[in-house]
Amino acid sequence: MSINHTFKATINWTINEGESTQNPRTFSRNHKVTIANKISDLSVSAAKPFRGDDALYNPEDLLLSALASCHMMSYLYVCAQHNIEVVSYIDHAEGDLEVNTSGSGSFKMVRLKPVVSIKDASQKELAKSLHTKANQLCFIANSCNFPITHEATIVAK
Repeated sequence: MSINHTFKATINWTINEGESTQNPRTFSRNHKVTIANKISDLSVSAAKPFRGDDALYNPEDLLLSALASCHMMSYLYVCAQHNIEVVSYIDHAEGDLEVNTSGSGSFKMVRLKPVVSIKDASQKELAKSLHTKANQLCFIANSCNFPITHEATIVAK
């Protein structure tokens, strides 16, 4: 039996005074993302190569961070199942986006590069192997159509 959950977001964009969408090179891509019951809106734009504001989040950043965050939470869950005490987790994730001459594109690969600190050095190999199980559980990874690799480093504290 499966359980379904619905997530909702509101995207709000308005043309700036003096701009027009007739020329795709001139209008602002800046907009707000509102998610009910969250503490603040997200200020979002296109990525800089696509005429966006580099100081704001962009959809590509958000996809990569959602994937890395979901993997981390799945990983912490499977570590708890195996009695591995995690002290810290940092991931320097990278994603490769390929843009076609038509303007379409897609991510071709994401590399998660977590550095995980655990308490018990004897569990390092098990801790490293659990990234595979975490990837199988991760909702976001299960929704992606590109390879996701895990270049994990496990450190005992």
